[in-house]
Amino acid sequence: MASKPSKRSPQSKSDALLRHLRERGLAKYPGSHLMSPWPGHLDLAVDGKTYAYLSLEGEPFGISCKLPKSSGFALSIPGTRPTPYGLGKSGWVSLSVEDGAAIPPLELLEEWLDESYRAQCKKRRLKELDGAAAGAKAKPVKPAKATKATKPAARGRAAKARGKPGARRGRPAR
Repeated sequence: MASKPSKRSPQSKSDALLRHLRERGLAKYPGSHLMSPWPGHLDLAVDGKTYAYLSLEGEPFGISCKLPKSSGFALSIPGTRPTPYGLGKSGWVSLSVEDGAAIPPLELLEEWLDESYRAQCKKRRLKELDGAAAGAKAKPVKPAKATKATKPAARGRAAKARGKPGARRGRPAR
Protein backbone atom coordinates (compact mmCIF):
# COMPACT_ATOMS: atom_id res chain seq x y z
CA MET A 1 0.00 0.00 0.00
CA ALA A 2 1.20 3.47 -0.80
CA SER A 3 1.50 6.03 1.97
CA LYS A 4 -0.79 9.04 1.98
CA PRO A 5 0.74 12.26 0.65
CA SER A 6 1.44 14.92 3.24
CA LYS A 7 -1.09 17.76 3.46
CA ARG A 8 1.62 20.38 3.84
CA SER A 9 4.83 20.94 1.94
CA PRO A 10 7.91 19.48 3.65
CA GLN A 11 9.62 22.89 3.76
CA SER A 12 7.08 25.69 4.00
CA LYS A 13 8.19 29.32 4.20
CA SER A 14 6.94 29.73 7.76
CA ASP A 15 8.70 26.53 8.92
CA ALA A 16 11.98 27.74 7.45
CA LEU A 17 11.46 31.13 9.12
CA LEU A 18 10.77 29.54 12.52
CA ARG A 19 13.90 27.39 12.19
CA HIS A 20 15.96 30.44 11.23
CA LEU A 21 14.69 32.51 14.19
CA ARG A 22 15.41 29.69 16.65
CA GLU A 23 18.89 29.08 15.22
CA ARG A 24 19.66 32.81 15.25
CA GLY A 25 18.46 33.18 18.83
CA LEU A 26 20.56 30.25 20.01
CA ALA A 27 23.66 31.32 18.09
CA LYS A 28 23.66 35.09 18.64
CA TYR A 29 22.40 35.60 22.19
CA PRO A 30 24.47 34.47 25.20
CA GLY A 31 22.68 32.05 27.52
CA SER A 32 19.83 31.36 25.07
CA HIS A 33 18.18 27.98 25.22
CA LEU A 34 14.99 26.32 24.01
CA MET A 35 12.06 26.02 26.36
CA SER A 36 8.71 24.29 25.91
CA PRO A 37 6.43 25.42 28.74
CA TRP A 38 3.31 23.90 27.17
CA PRO A 39 2.33 21.96 24.03
CA GLY A 40 2.37 23.86 20.74
CA HIS A 41 5.42 26.00 21.54
CA LEU A 42 9.18 25.71 21.30
CA ASP A 43 10.32 29.02 22.69
CA LEU A 44 13.57 30.94 23.11
CA ALA A 45 14.59 31.75 26.66
CA VAL A 46 17.54 33.24 28.53
CA ASP A 47 18.30 32.23 32.11
CA GLY A 48 14.87 30.59 32.36
CA LYS A 49 12.95 33.66 31.11
CA THR A 50 11.22 33.39 27.76
CA TYR A 51 12.00 36.16 25.31
CA ALA A 52 10.27 34.77 22.21
CA TYR A 53 7.24 32.49 22.09
CA LEU A 54 7.38 30.66 18.75
CA SER A 55 4.86 28.27 17.22
CA LEU A 56 5.92 24.78 16.19
CA GLU A 57 6.88 23.91 12.65
CA GLY A 58 3.84 22.69 10.71
CA GLU A 59 1.55 25.04 12.65
CA PRO A 60 0.48 28.50 11.45
CA PHE A 61 3.31 30.99 12.01
CA GLY A 62 3.16 32.74 15.37
CA ILE A 63 5.58 34.78 17.46
CA SER A 64 5.28 36.81 20.64
CA CYS A 65 8.04 39.13 21.86
CA LYS A 66 8.47 41.71 24.59
CA LEU A 67 8.85 45.02 22.78
CA PRO A 68 8.99 47.79 25.39
CA LYS A 69 10.30 50.36 22.88
CA SER A 70 8.62 49.43 19.59
CA SER A 71 5.32 47.84 20.65
CA GLY A 72 3.36 50.85 19.38
CA PHE A 73 4.77 50.45 15.88
CA ALA A 74 4.52 46.65 16.00
CA LEU A 75 0.83 46.80 16.85
CA SER A 76 0.20 48.77 13.66
CA ILE A 77 1.23 45.74 11.58
CA PRO A 78 -1.68 43.59 10.33
CA GLY A 79 -2.00 40.35 12.30
CA THR A 80 -0.47 41.72 15.53
CA ARG A 81 -2.22 42.23 18.84
CA PRO A 82 -1.24 42.68 22.48
CA THR A 83 -0.28 39.29 23.89
CA PRO A 84 -3.11 37.79 25.97
CA TYR A 85 -3.04 36.82 29.67
CA GLY A 86 -2.02 40.33 30.72
CA LEU A 87 1.36 40.22 28.97
CA GLY A 88 0.31 42.93 26.51
CA LYS A 89 0.31 45.43 29.41
CA SER A 90 4.07 44.87 29.75
CA GLY A 91 4.79 45.46 26.06
CA TRP A 92 4.38 41.91 24.74
CA VAL A 93 3.15 41.76 21.13
CA SER A 94 1.87 38.66 19.32
CA LEU A 95 1.80 38.08 15.58
CA SER A 96 -0.26 35.28 14.10
CA VAL A 97 -0.65 34.63 10.38
CA GLU A 98 -3.40 32.04 10.65
CA ASP A 99 -5.88 34.71 9.58
CA GLY A 100 -4.06 35.10 6.27
CA ALA A 101 -1.95 38.09 7.30
CA ALA A 102 1.39 38.47 5.57
CA ILE A 103 4.58 37.63 7.47
CA PRO A 104 6.65 40.78 8.12
CA PRO A 105 10.19 40.97 6.69
CA LEU A 106 12.84 38.78 8.30
CA GLU A 107 14.89 41.82 9.35
CA LEU A 108 11.97 43.16 11.40
CA LEU A 109 11.45 39.83 13.16
CA GLU A 110 15.19 39.68 13.96
CA GLU A 111 14.94 43.20 15.45
CA TRP A 112 12.03 41.99 17.58
CA LEU A 113 14.15 39.07 18.83
CA ASP A 114 16.97 41.45 19.72
CA GLU A 115 14.73 43.93 21.56
CA SER A 116 12.95 41.16 23.43
CA TYR A 117 16.21 39.44 24.44
CA ARG A 118 17.57 42.75 25.74
CA ALA A 119 14.35 43.35 27.71
CA GLN A 120 14.41 39.91 29.36
CA CYS A 121 18.09 39.12 29.98
CA LYS A 122 20.28 40.01 32.93
CA LYS A 123 22.75 42.91 32.66
CA ARG A 124 25.74 40.56 32.52
CA ARG A 125 24.24 38.95 29.39
CA LEU A 126 23.98 42.37 27.76
CA LYS A 127 27.66 42.95 28.50
CA GLU A 128 28.49 39.58 26.92
CA LEU A 129 26.35 40.36 23.87
CA ASP A 130 27.64 43.89 23.37
CA GLY A 131 31.24 42.79 23.96
CA ALA A 132 30.91 40.00 21.42
CA ALA A 133 29.19 42.29 18.92
CA ALA A 134 31.93 44.90 19.15
CA GLY A 135 34.61 42.24 18.85
CA ALA A 136 36.19 43.63 21.98
CA LYS A 137 38.41 41.43 24.06
CA ALA A 138 37.81 41.19 27.76
CA LYS A 139 39.85 43.68 29.76
CA PRO A 140 42.54 42.10 31.93
CA VAL A 141 41.52 41.80 35.55
CA LYS A 142 43.50 44.05 37.90
CA PRO A 143 44.82 42.50 41.10
CA ALA A 144 42.62 43.22 44.07
CA LYS A 145 43.62 46.00 46.46
CA ALA A 146 44.36 45.21 50.09
CA THR A 147 41.13 44.92 52.02
CA LYS A 148 40.39 45.67 55.63
CA ALA A 149 40.72 41.97 56.41
CA THR A 150 44.44 42.11 55.59
CA LYS A 151 45.15 45.15 57.77
CA PRO A 152 46.42 44.62 61.36
CA ALA A 153 43.40 46.28 63.02
CA ALA A 154 41.03 43.98 61.17
CA ARG A 155 43.06 40.94 62.20
CA GLY A 156 42.87 42.17 65.80
CA ARG A 157 39.06 42.38 65.67
CA ALA A 158 38.89 38.94 64.13
CA ALA A 159 41.14 37.56 66.88
CA LYS A 160 38.96 39.20 69.54
CA ALA A 161 35.86 37.67 67.98
CA ARG A 162 37.50 34.25 68.24
CA GLY A 163 38.39 34.93 71.90
CA LYS A 164 42.18 34.95 71.45
CA PRO A 165 44.22 36.52 74.25
CA GLY A 166 46.07 39.71 73.39
CA ALA A 167 43.39 40.88 70.99
CA ARG A 168 42.38 44.52 71.18
CA ARG A 169 39.67 45.27 73.63
CA GLY A 170 36.91 47.80 73.11
CA ARG A 171 36.22 50.10 70.24
CA PRO A 172 39.09 52.00 68.60
CA ALA A 173 39.19 55.72 69.46
CA ARG A 174 38.30 58.13 66.70
